Amino acid sequence: MASASRAATPLLKDELDIVIPTIRNLDFLEMWRPFFQPYHLIIVQDGDPSKTIRVPEGFDYELYNRNDINRMLGPKASCISFKDSACRCFGYMVSKKKYIYTIDDDCFVAKDPSGKDINALEQHIKNLLSPSTPFFFNTLYDPYRDGADFVRGYPFSLREGVPTAVSHGLWLNIPDYDAPTQLVKPLERNTRYVDAILTIPKGTLFPMCGMNLAFDRELIGPAMYFGLMGDGQPIGRYDDMWAGWCTKVITDHLGLGVKTGLPYIWHSKASNPFVNLKKEYNGIFWQEELIPFFQSVSLPKDATTVQKCYLELAKQVRAKLGKVDGYFNKLADSMVTWIEAWDELNPPKGGVATANGPPKK
Repeated sequence: MASASRAATPLLKDELDIVIPTIRNLDFLEMWRPFFQPYHLIIVQDGDPSKTIRVPEGFDYELYNRNDINRMLGPKASCISFKDSACRCFGYMVSKKKYIYTIDDDCFVAKDPSGKDINALEQHIKNLLSPSTPFFFNTLYDPYRDGADFVRGYPFSLREGVPTAVSHGLWLNIPDYDAPTQLVKPLERNTRYVDAILTIPKGTLFPMCGMNLAFDRELIGPAMYFGLMGDGQPIGRYDDMWAGWCTKVITDHLGLGVKTGLPYIWHSKASNPFVNLKKEYNGIFWQEELIPFFQSVSLPKDATTVQKCYLELAKQVRAKLGKVDGYFNKLADSMVTWIEAWDELNPPKGGVATANGPPKK
């Protein structure tokens, strides 16, 4: 009954799109129907565009394949990855809504310790609609949740918090491990449900996973570029990591917040660790250079918009990471192309960037 009542009056029904990258029929949506059906879906089909993707009846959706991406972006389509879930960021670009929730098609509804189905989307929305506290850590975690508050010693001047740009959810069952960890712990499953939400402190990076993620598109959308991965690229499975590092540096600079913790989804399927190792091999080495780079990035004071921050970041990627490998020069070019394509589909309105890209025919 509770699920039915929530579905009848969903939060942000007309202000949020659900973005799903896929290569297969979306039967998994049946499990999510009580929570997702009221919302608009943007499905980004990867791989062979001639393949027909089946979507269960009753969902409001638009579907884009590679032919659509090429048609809409022209030469700029080169910035959208092929044969990699990084293609999902095209959905962020064409959305017309303020908020985005993105989920993978092997993620199912999880249950809380009482056995109740978790409405992951509802919790993400609550996270985004409440402030973050990146400048001072609260030892009772999120002070805006019911039953919590700011602890003794927390500065009153910081208790208003800052707008939350990103809500990063977690996973029960299959953890989001890299290939070496998968290989040494093939049977490990995450069974721990931790009832906590934390703001990631300013100056602290984190590994962002894209399979259970929500964000305020108007606050941080242009930074959510999942890079160049997959077909023809020397790296994979670092698409969400790259977006997370870029986003965190920019949210820190602009005074925005990032939350992690609840909600959980049930990650149903472990990907092949040997295939993953081939995709991650370069990234495992490169990240030892990438992390210090992002930790030391400084953005100028006149970088007052996400786009300006991102273009400055692209410049620094070329100057400093281009020495690590030529791939990063190509990535820097694609970062610039991404911003150009974003601005074309989302032209400023009254001086403020809004989600008003052209509707799909």
